[in-house]
Amino acid sequence: MKTVTSLTPYGLILTICLLFFQLSLSAQKPSFREKYQPLVDSLASAYKIPSAVILGVAIIESGNGTSRNSRLLRNFFGIKGKNNLLQTKGIRSSYKQYKSDTASFVDFCKLIERKRFYPTLAGNPDYRPWILALSKTGYSEVPETWRKLITGAIQKNKLDKVVKKKSSELTTETSHGNH
Repeated sequence: MKTVTSLTPYGLILTICLLFFQLSLSAQKPSFREKYQPLVDSLASAYKIPSAVILGVAIIESGNGTSRNSRLLRNFFGIKGKNNLLQTKGIRSSYKQYKSDTASFVDFCKLIERKRFYPTLAGNPDYRPWILALSKTGYSEVPETWRKLITGAIQKNKLDKVVKKKSSELTTETSHGNH
């Protein structure tokens, strides 16, 4: 076995680079979904909106949290409103600024809660009627494209599978508890 002193300078550099790369892989930030899934699940339960709807819209509207609005305004849903970007950064924007990421997610849920369709869909775990109804309210300027993008994000990220998995686990646990 070679020791560090017996490595050539290039071998030593290569070894250090590989170690650094391995450490950087293990220290990666959580994905957008991993970061926000617990918050979304909590809000889904409180507002009776499928988590797939909340997270799917956030993924598209914020570009997985990389958009300028999400970074500068903590606005993950493209909601219009007041901000202080002109005063602080010299940037004009018609999008609402939030004090926290959580505030943005809560505001989105409250916005949905105020929609006419909400009472009839509240508690329905199927994301499709929610997306359809939301697209018909003027939430997006291009409703059909927006629906396709949100549905695609939900399917690609398997956001609809989370609910099915949880409900099947609940059924299994409930049936075991009755024996």
